[in-house]
Amino acid sequence: MGEGLRLLKITVVRGKTLVIRDFKSSDPYVVVKLGNQTAKTRVINSCLNPVWNEELNFTLTEPLGLLNLEVFDKDVWKADDKMGKSYLNLQPLVAAARLRDILGSSCGETALRKVMPERDNCLVRESIINNNVNGEVVQNVWLRLDGVESGELELTIKLITPVAS
Repeated sequence: MGEGLRLLKITVVRGKTLVIRDFKSSDPYVVVKLGNQTAKTRVINSCLNPVWNEELNFTLTEPLGLLNLEVFDKDVWKADDKMGKSYLNLQPLVAAARLRDILGSSCGETALRKVMPERDNCLVRESIINNNVNGEVVQNVWLRLDGVESGELELTIKLITPVAS
């Protein structure tokens, strides 16, 4: 496509109402996958509402895939327990970045697109994609965890595009 390399910065902010997998609590961590790239957060001990605030970096390549997330409970003596999984379609974020590039970067924060919760996505509530004051395209999302009784993840996604020469 002639586009430069793009960096995707995923901040795993926090989890909410995660399921119990140990006796009274869980020791959660998140594994994030994009294509063949994988990263994970640190383990938060004995917590069902963990705060990670960890930034994980990925290189965005074509064709676009889904950002896949899986939450696990860290166990010492056996395999880690699954605490749910989720995904995010990155196409709306990339489309918003292309729109920003076509219209030209404006000063200040600008809303570029709104993504609504639907059956084919894991969004808990609507998500606004913004162009921030630093020229980054940013999306804040709350994702529902599938395959478990409860649980949500909050993420902040920043798409960093190279400056045209």
